[in-house]
Amino acid sequence: MIPKSAVVHSDPGILGGTPVFVGTRVPVQSLFDYLEGGETLSEFLHQFPTVSREQALAALELARESLLAGAHST
Repeated sequence: MIPKSAVVHSDPGILGGTPVFVGTRVPVQSLFDYLEGGETLSEFLHQFPTVSREQALAALELARESLLAGAHST
């Protein structure tokens, strides 16, 4: 799996510190918005070709791990 540092980056000089995919100006939130709206991962990647499939999958994995870790701690 790709390390988090190669997936998501937050810098006040890029979109005001909004978390973006590393090497892009694509907010990570866009991925979740696309999926929530019923779009597929392939459609997201087509619209944002600077985001790699590996980055998108790693972001989803990070979100999954975060949710599961929170569920186990309660």
